[in-house]
Amino acid sequence: MNPTDNTVFIAGATSGIGLELALRLHAAGNRVIVSGRRADRLAQITAEHPGIECVVLDTTDPAAIRAVTADLVERFADLNVLIAMAGIMLPEDLHDDGFLATAEETVTTNLLGPIRLIAALTAHLASRPQATIITVSSGLAFVPLPLTPTYSATKAAIHSFTESLRVQLADTGVQVMELAPPAVRTALMGQEEAAHAMPLGAYLDEVMDILDTPDQPHEILVKAVRPLRFAEADGTYRTVLDMLSQR
Repeated sequence: MNPTDNTVFIAGATSGIGLELALRLHAAGNRVIVSGRRADRLAQITAEHPGIECVVLDTTDPAAIRAVTADLVERFADLNVLIAMAGIMLPEDLHDDGFLATAEETVTTNLLGPIRLIAALTAHLASRPQATIITVSSGLAFVPLPLTPTYSATKAAIHSFTESLRVQLADTGVQVMELAPPAVRTALMGQEEAAHAMPLGAYLDEVMDILDTPDQPHEILVKAVRPLRFAEADGTYRTVLDMLSQR
């Protein structure tokens, strides 16, 4: 992905990592379109950050994804970067079936949403001279947080899907990257002040440094997430799982 001169669509960028990434990419000289479900929040973002554009999109709605992406391609013919950021993270108690509604919502948002976005935009992106798809998994794709079992499972599935997507699109000009954050101080799971979570600004500093390197890796991994990403290879999986089980 070129660090500048792209037209970037970030699905799920009204707060947290998505919004901060949008601001950083815009400041770097990219045209950025953000989406979310709340029109009032999107209006606030575009008013506070002139130059950023927005579309209302609920990524749990397949028809909305088809309609919005078709409109985006028509309005922004040079669209060449998709970042599938939208996601939810909710605790679940697996002792009985009370968790099922949360699990189904999580799968729809975190797994089907990105897959549907990719399905809707891949043909257009492949028609561009250079394009990029960035999926968003998590350090918890590699060692689960037992408190959020379906969230962790969807992120593991996103990692696996991204690996296959990269192989299948190798015959196109579409670069496939995976952003795998550690715990970051955002509203997700109320982690704004969590001592174990990485400050949002520091996280994006490191991400932008990685994106600015000429030899970009397939996986965008900051230092704080590497113990999770490589726990199994390092022989520390059980230790890390036990640590996460205390949260």
